Amino acid sequence: MNINIQSLKFKASDRLIEFINDKIERLTKHLPQEATGAEVVLKLEQDHEQGNKIVDIRLNVPGHELFASKQAKTFEEACLDACDALKSQIEKIKKY
Repeated sequence: MNINIQSLKFKASDRLIEFINDKIERLTKHLPQEATGAEVVLKLEQDHEQGNKIVDIRLNVPGHELFASKQAKTFEEACLDACDALKSQIEKIKKY
């Protein structure tokens, strides 16, 4: 599966990219069918009180397009939150 990671207005570290790839690979193991691709967008916002790191994840699964966007104080935390949201969507797909 092809995982495309974009970081807007900054350069993501190799450690962060590896972390995201690992979490998405683990997430796709729960899918009832193989995902055709994943797109991840990392953004920085001005709001420091809520956390200024945003992670958008879009999983392309045949017949479905899953999307989650989460904001946190670190990219890792936002990625974990987005993956949890996608797990819920995957469970709904499995029921049908």
